[in-house]
Amino acid sequence: MNKSIPKKENRALILALWAIIPGMMMVMVNSTAMNVAIPSLSEGFNVPFETLQWVITGYMLAMSVTIPLAGWFSDRFGSGRAFLYTVILFVLGSLLCAMAQDVNQLIIYRIVQGLGGGMIQPMGMAMIFRLAPADRKGQVMGMLGIPMLIAPASGPVLSGWLLEFISWHWIFWINLPIGLITISLILRFLLKEDSVQKTETNSTSLDVIGLLIAPTSFVLLALSINLNLDAWIVWGMGLVGVSLLVWLWFHETKHPNPLLELRAFRETRFRRGMVVSWIQYIALNGSIVFIPQYLQHFRGYSPLDAGIVMSMLAVTSGLLMPIGGRLFDRVGIRPLASSGLGIIGLALMILSQISTEANGLVIGGIVGLLGIGMGLCMMSLNTYILQSAPSESVNRVTPLTSASANLIIPLSIAGLGQFLALRSRISGVESSRQPIAETMTAYADTFLLAASVAIGGALFSLLLKSNVKK
Repeated sequence: MNKSIPKKENRALILALWAIIPGMMMVMVNSTAMNVAIPSLSEGFNVPFETLQWVITGYMLAMSVTIPLAGWFSDRFGSGRAFLYTVILFVLGSLLCAMAQDVNQLIIYRIVQGLGGGMIQPMGMAMIFRLAPADRKGQVMGMLGIPMLIAPASGPVLSGWLLEFISWHWIFWINLPIGLITISLILRFLLKEDSVQKTETNSTSLDVIGLLIAPTSFVLLALSINLNLDAWIVWGMGLVGVSLLVWLWFHETKHPNPLLELRAFRETRFRRGMVVSWIQYIALNGSIVFIPQYLQHFRGYSPLDAGIVMSMLAVTSGLLMPIGGRLFDRVGIRPLASSGLGIIGLALMILSQISTEANGLVIGGIVGLLGIGMGLCMMSLNTYILQSAPSESVNRVTPLTSASANLIIPLSIAGLGQFLALRSRISGVESSRQPIAETMTAYADTFLLAASVAIGGALFSLLLKSNVKK
């Protein structure tokens, strides 16, 4: 850390990192572990993927319900204490998931877990961003990416090992010791540090209308894509969801203490940064869910082998994030976002053309290339977006960015899933090949679609302003 940083400020930042990072890692380990576990859970519970998809989708929708509360919750109880409460709720949800007896219970308990996990990341990001020195925010956020990506790197491998040698229940049981360690660190460091307890606003009034509209609109939009119902019901839910989003926009932009700081979208830099971030989520998160399925169902990989391949995403992105953070402080966002999304698009294009004879080392290299693109642009985009918003609104902007991500990601997974199913049906009608070959062609088309989205995002990112002066 730079020696010019005052000792008190440096100490507050280090203590905050010690207390916050384990909680954020716990949430990310659990999320990445579930991506690998879905195929095994589908067989174990004897239910189709469409049903098990709700283990992920329900969790993310639950997060969307509580993420908007993160800013108000931090202002009301103090950042450190609010962070403690959400970690406790996440651990309790994990214990319930570990004791689930059927798929319905697992989905319900994952929703409980998501209610706690939704606020952990925006609260942690907001505290660390406020404490980071103004001229080193990119570097600090990039450094934060190193331990934060140990979680995604270890999550798939740990999940695969547990699935092969113990049971899926331990994917949730392991959150107990991590959670207890996190709680003890929060009590020892975070609650005693005045600088991370103070909030940027004295407002503690709850925007009740915003609290009702935001989660309802998010859930209706996601359900309209995920549910296999009559067309008029699906379109009706989607129309109501969009209408509520429009209402939410007008309400939040006029409310004196909005739940989500939508007024930040008036700033061109913020608006464009958010669009590029959404494109990144669609291309990357929307596609990586299908890679473990592809490996296990059509390449014969065990859960452990699939987890090892997927861990390359976190390994390479973890190596690149600190570099991306340093480069952000020097050259700005434009070259990082365009090159990062371009690399993601290239990796997905290669994946769409890969032959059935390609070994795990080659596929792992392609997944690692995805991680390189992710490492260059992910944390840099997050930093750029937060810098583009008013500094006094960070508590309310981080829930906005997280809420939008948790809406975009399940929508992208569902959208690409629908495209995958459609291409499988079309290939079956037009082709005389075996069903497995037809489905593998559908996977290739899906990866190619995600690649096109990433390349479009790389071009759009050229419109970003490289420097943000605060």
